[in-house]
Amino acid sequence: MKLLILYRPDSDHSTDIESFVRDFQHRFDVGRKIEMVSLNTRDGAATASLYDVMSYPAILALADDGSVLNVWQGVPLPLMNEVAGYAV
Repeated sequence: MKLLILYRPDSDHSTDIESFVRDFQHRFDVGRKIEMVSLNTRDGAATASLYDVMSYPAILALADDGSVLNVWQGVPLPLMNEVAGYAV
């Protein structure tokens, strides 16, 4: 499984996202990390387009084959416990 966060580093939400990821990884000592993907890059924009993400920030829980298990878009961010279920 893979967790991605699509966000814009220069946005108003960037500090909230960075805090969420830091706190998540501190609270849930899981082997998998949340991958932070900037929408300002070509890969980030392509990923957002591939998964039809329309609102940012977005958190995607993906299966190993790339299929979408869950998507949270926009604010407020989901509870860490909701995301943690996909991190194992």
